[in-house]
Amino acid sequence: MYPDSSADSILLARQPIFDNDLSLFAYELLFRNNHVNQANIEEFDDDHATSQVINHTFLEFGINRVLGDKHDVLDVTRAFLAGEFPLPFKSKDIVLEILEDIEIDDEVIKAVKELSEQGFTIALDDFIYHENSKPLVDVANIIKIVLLTLSEQGLIDHVDILKQFDVKLLAEKIDTDAQYQQCKQLGFDLYQGYFFCKPTIIDDEPLPDNKAAALQIISELQRPNISFTEVENLVKQDTSLSYKLLRCLNSAAFALPKHVNSLKQAVFYLGLDAIRSWAIIIAFSSVESPISGALLNTALIRAKIAEFLAEPVDCEPENTFILGLFSSVDAFFN
Repeated sequence: MYPDSSADSILLARQPIFDNDLSLFAYELLFRNNHVNQANIEEFDDDHATSQVINHTFLEFGINRVLGDKHDVLDVTRAFLAGEFPLPFKSKDIVLEILEDIEIDDEVIKAVKELSEQGFTIALDDFIYHENSKPLVDVANIIKIVLLTLSEQGLIDHVDILKQFDVKLLAEKIDTDAQYQQCKQLGFDLYQGYFFCKPTIIDDEPLPDNKAAALQIISELQRPNISFTEVENLVKQDTSLSYKLLRCLNSAAFALPKHVNSLKQAVFYLGLDAIRSWAIIIAFSSVESPISGALLNTALIRAKIAEFLAEPVDCEPENTFILGLFSSVDAFFN
């Protein structure tokens, strides 16, 4: 276990983004695993970091506490874009930030278009324009430009090119008033950087996670004939998950027409796929090292392979799924 890690407390950093009136537009949510206010991402893979940010924002702290009524800017990796890991929420207030190191190919372009059609706001992070990036620019709502990555003329050229598209331009890593004034004159719409505010850390004691219960829910939800009553009873076994789901559903992110007071209502509103997604997020975000994160991914892949192999060996698919899922359980729980 890492020192000062999220096993002892849950940590999240947020940095404000301002508009031309210097009104608060959004918070970018940042992974933190210590109080130094640096990501130390080399200790964790990007997928694990994104899972923790999602879990902490929606389930641990609650989105109302973290964001209030502002937009949430969330970094997403290729695995989340491609559906290897779930995005267990849908909201027009969520800005999905496509990381700059994601290779732009047909799979990514198709995934981003689908997410945009679902109502997500799409941002391109640390953006430098190339012709092969044009399909993403056509879909994007916000383009973030880091000032230090471009010369003064390069910055002007980028603004001229991107102003031809229906996007907001966000100037990132503004450190001085001179940089802010320059970007404002060039026609930027949004601003972020130490000149305005450094990221601030939110921390708290974590609600207890039951990884075993999360894994059981994942496996049980594979049964094709499972009923809503059975799902409700499964979720009831995990007090922490029950509380988190109810708090999440009643947050501004879901904007439901009435308050959800029972797990039966929660299961009805969320559906099986969403509950399975949240269970995966909880299980994945609570692992204590990148090795364990890789183990969960391996276990899920084995589970699906075993499920496909059920018929040739005359077994029930739900049973072979559980077999694959638990094949790494000794290592997963150390």
